[in-house]
Amino acid sequence: MTTAERALDLFEEHRPVLFGVAYRMLSSAADAEDILQDAWLKWSAVDVGTVEAPRAYLTRIVTNLSISRLRSAAVQRESYVGPWLPEPLVTASEPDAADGMARAEDVSLAMLVVLETLSPLERAVFILKEVFGYPYAEIAGMLDRSEASVRQVGSRARGHVEARRPRYDAPAEVRRKATDEFLAACLGGDLNEMMELLAPDVTAWTDGGGRIRAALRPLTGPEKVCRWLIGVMTNSPLPDFSAHPVDVNGRPGYVFLSGDRVDSVVCAEVDEAGAITALRLIRNPEKLERVRPEDWQSSEG
Repeated sequence: MTTAERALDLFEEHRPVLFGVAYRMLSSAADAEDILQDAWLKWSAVDVGTVEAPRAYLTRIVTNLSISRLRSAAVQRESYVGPWLPEPLVTASEPDAADGMARAEDVSLAMLVVLETLSPLERAVFILKEVFGYPYAEIAGMLDRSEASVRQVGSRARGHVEARRPRYDAPAEVRRKATDEFLAACLGGDLNEMMELLAPDVTAWTDGGGRIRAALRPLTGPEKVCRWLIGVMTNSPLPDFSAHPVDVNGRPGYVFLSGDRVDSVVCAEVDEAGAITALRLIRNPEKLERVRPEDWQSSEG
């Protein structure tokens, strides 16, 4: 095996982990893939025979590239129109078909939104320690910082996340049932039934990025959420509409199609009582480019 072939084999072996790090750092599958391309260019210039721990070496490259990308992205998001939501990972609504990364750790949209409140350095330390299990000493080497400072950053990030981490204890079947019932009520235009399925403090975020109709502020309370949804469906009906149950970052959701075009992706959070506590609707076309019907329609029979 040539050195180039060995380098490629190692990169592909660790690709799932590298994508997992980059996606959690950037909340964008497209940006994560760009980071992996840049990482490959750096890795291909290395004499891999001299690298004792390829996984850690590659993770270091991806993490530092992601930190740089995240700092520039923060400036762009300051001018983002309306609520910002992560780019969704959509898979078939079946436990065995879910993406391995989504199964293994929590990559829910709610959790990614919490990670967005961390600084790039805090986010990197939290992800590497709490998600991927790297020890602080190794993280310090990756980030060219002292172990003491990395421990301090990690403790601060963990406390911040724990204070804001969403806690939803409903079993998967309860989450799916609540989501399906709410969609049916929406399609039937039954305002009362819709409101009964929502928690009193429900909040809905709609991300259109200024390119497609979406609420410019979060909607709070069952009545505001339901009336906005009914208004959208009444005033802007989709031609050749179809709704498909999927998992969105490991949580129950739906993809809405207008013909063959993906119009939007919605994800629900459900509490232990079966009430929907949060809805996140992603409509920005740029964030839906990687949502492909073949990823879930084959499981619909």
